[in-house]
Amino acid sequence: MKKILFVLLLLPFLGIAQNTDSSFAWFKKNYIKKEIMIPMRDDVKLFTAVYIPKDQSEKHPILITRTPYSCAPYGENIYRGYNNHYNEYLKEGYIMVVQDVRGRWMSEGTFVDVRPYIENKKTKNDIDEASDTYDTIDWLIKNIENNNGNVGVFGISYPGFYSTEAALSNHPALKAVSPQAPVTDWFQGDDFHHNGAFMLMDGFSFYSGFGKPRPYPTTIGPKGFDMPTKDNYAFFLRTGALQNFSKLMGDSILFWTNMMNHSNNDDWWKARNARNYVQHILPTTNTLVVGGTFDAEDAFGAQNLYKAIEAKAKNNNKLVLGPWFHGGWARGDGSFLGNVQFGSKTAEWYAQNIEIPFFNYYLKGKGSVDNIAEANIFFSGENKWHQFQQWPPANATATPIYLQSHGKLSFNQEINKTVSSDQYVSDPSKPVPYTDGVHVGRTREYMDDDQRFASQRTDVLTYQTDILDKDVTLAGTLVADLMVSISTNDADFIVKLIDVFPDDFKYSDNDKYVMNNYQMLVRGEVMRGRFRNSFEKPEAFTPNKPTEVKYTLPDVAHTFLKGHRIMVQIQSTWFPLVDRNPQQFVDIYHCKDSDFIKSTIKVYHNQSKIILPVLK
Repeated sequence: MKKILFVLLLLPFLGIAQNTDSSFAWFKKNYIKKEIMIPMRDDVKLFTAVYIPKDQSEKHPILITRTPYSCAPYGENIYRGYNNHYNEYLKEGYIMVVQDVRGRWMSEGTFVDVRPYIENKKTKNDIDEASDTYDTIDWLIKNIENNNGNVGVFGISYPGFYSTEAALSNHPALKAVSPQAPVTDWFQGDDFHHNGAFMLMDGFSFYSGFGKPRPYPTTIGPKGFDMPTKDNYAFFLRTGALQNFSKLMGDSILFWTNMMNHSNNDDWWKARNARNYVQHILPTTNTLVVGGTFDAEDAFGAQNLYKAIEAKAKNNNKLVLGPWFHGGWARGDGSFLGNVQFGSKTAEWYAQNIEIPFFNYYLKGKGSVDNIAEANIFFSGENKWHQFQQWPPANATATPIYLQSHGKLSFNQEINKTVSSDQYVSDPSKPVPYTDGVHVGRTREYMDDDQRFASQRTDVLTYQTDILDKDVTLAGTLVADLMVSISTNDADFIVKLIDVFPDDFKYSDNDKYVMNNYQMLVRGEVMRGRFRNSFEKPEAFTPNKPTEVKYTLPDVAHTFLKGHRIMVQIQSTWFPLVDRNPQQFVDIYHCKDSDFIKSTIKVYHNQSKIILPVLK
């Protein structure tokens, strides 16, 4: 069986889709396709597919996507299928450009994952993704006839990273850039690490295919790992310690090897963190950062790239967060995710009211961007779009909600002179699954899945409020502030914020899933305990000593409606989403199966709280 997760991660960003026969016929009738090897400053040539309108009545803007996922289909007579709102760019007469990045597919050169940005380039061999973008733009505006001299760049996921790097290119023709679900920081929050914890399932599934070396330009993609079973929980548990996955991976996949040898947030990781360089974005480059609040891969990237640009750059920078899975605004209508419904076609609203007007205004001088606010945020729960002058909004107040005895959760701190606590035994041989059921690949729906299966486990602590007598709206960053003690010298902590629906809740009589008392995951995040004070310098716990573990979770935009409850769950495994912590202060990337031991985790009441960004 071909590895499914790698395919799922890859396909949405190829841009290959089945158009309706009429729209595809219109595309071929009104556009010509050219395949060009565009020279870079160091004489490496990048394979580029350019779709050019036949219309000569006006000059056309250029819209570029740079990708490691292939600009297929190859052949000047074989056209790419643009789906969803991308067809609008064709109708608007954009010159559409898709490029294989350096070292991938049909481009020359050597590929480097999240290639570091070079701040002070001195020779023609000082190349990075920003310089490759500059050279591409420069060649296009000088050689593609009938262009209007205005260029935009956009892309989702890894192409979102290349969009950020494009914004750093500082080409004067580049007017608008939209990094969407952008890969931004692969140690703290995107794809392969969250707060230093290795995201095992995605890391192994993706790199066992994507990471294979490409010895020469090719139109044939790599094959991923052949899963021996459709039960991923069983496979990952049976395989064991990370070094066993490294043996399965082999020694040819460079980035996997590098990840295994850079276990802390050292200079190697920092050089690959795009947030560290956004101060170089020109004031004339307009940016639109787009993300999904239920994005399993890069929710962190969109939110924190936006914040970094706000803090460091001086350009016009906007944010959009919708109730989407990874890339959900560009495929599907955004009306639901898994069992949870959002009440409208949110993806269509975004395309027509934000993305298309953004590019039309800055690249064509058409229309207006007055209706695009600084922050355009969809709130699940109430299922409404809100617009703010900043994100997080100024009127969001950090409000603690306390963990209390008997599974209670309250905005009022319990008056109790004695120290009380709950405890559980975290057993790495029986880790808490990240979602219910049996799956071969990582599900995207786990981001708002029902958590009732976890509530039933003895190694998950569950706390909930009384039924709410008024709406509670959260807007911004969550903070988990736990007082804990552990019987070993390391452990992970997973905190989950959950919306408990009423006992009689249903969307309609046709619901395929029982929504009565549904426990909707609103936000969950892991913290590798050793990084509680520093991602650069991990620290062991002193066994049985009360210790604070405080960390931020990705931003939330959600309303807990009157009649619902707020729930918090705490656990120490989330498998196989996150690799298992041996619960000893050892090198997790090279430890043995025998290093995994049980740990008794104690969580202290009242001293432990979740700090909620309550919108007033």
